[in-house]
Amino acid sequence: MEANGAEMIETLLRGAVLAVAEREEIERFVRNGRLPRKVAERFVAGDTVADAIQAGQLLSAAGLTTTLDHLGENVLTTEEAHAAVQSYEQTLRAMSAAGLEPNISVKLTMLGLDISDDVAHDNMLALLETARDVHGFVRIDMEDSQYAETTVRLTEALHSRVPDHVGTVIQAYLHRSDRDVERLIERKVRVRLVKGAYAEPASVALQRPREVDAAFVRLMERLLEDGTYPAIATHDPALIRATQGFAMRMGIDPHTWEFQMLYGVRREAQNALAGEGYGMRVYVPFGTDWYSYFARRIAERPANLLFVLRQLAPG
Repeated sequence: MEANGAEMIETLLRGAVLAVAEREEIERFVRNGRLPRKVAERFVAGDTVADAIQAGQLLSAAGLTTTLDHLGENVLTTEEAHAAVQSYEQTLRAMSAAGLEPNISVKLTMLGLDISDDVAHDNMLALLETARDVHGFVRIDMEDSQYAETTVRLTEALHSRVPDHVGTVIQAYLHRSDRDVERLIERKVRVRLVKGAYAEPASVALQRPREVDAAFVRLMERLLEDGTYPAIATHDPALIRATQGFAMRMGIDPHTWEFQMLYGVRREAQNALAGEGYGMRVYVPFGTDWYSYFARRIAERPANLLFVLRQLAPG
């Protein structure tokens, strides 16, 4: 009964934070206030690719790899989509020039998915040609559920053209994710597994945290068994232990998969996992359009909300 109560509180808290974050006055306060912006810098590397490269170099010196994400989504003109392609290409080349593995994460809505599937496909293909030139990798991020099928389908099509340089993300809480994982395993597409951070209805996604955790473990085991260099993206100590335990029991080589975590979240755990010999990649977001990302990070983990409230409390 206590566990059910805690789950309900966590779910309500997450929904409340997302609802409050959508209010214009809250966004203005966070964007324009000196202290809230300073807090956001814990989770966002900076406004420019140079800021992100600097963060990546510091992480690399500590034995961590990175994937960079220029924040933004839902462009509505071909000019904006083309500008996004150029920005992502610049990021890949800048990482290569700085001696970092060229690895980025991209949203299809930034490349024109709301204009048409063809526009997003062609822009992503052009980006993947640059990734191939610099021996890099592009992860297509999963957005909210309305884009799930299109994202998987376009990933499959792009992977057939440029197989070594593109992968995608599966959100464990979506009801469709078991089927999607099997599709992607069959095609040998690299998958990043996450819990899921969007507010989705019960018709589309699991609502109770323990059910999401169970789905995550089930999909993690499938990916470690038969996936192609899967990325297990979690900050949850119990899920990290479950992943380590399953890999050890099944004799799965730790060099055939990796952990991933977000920039600024559980830094000590990131360093500890890297020190134990696990692949540890940090998702490093940057750019001026950081507010929505920041709000989702606060909503998905109560510890993040507590961190922000402590920073904003008068000293």
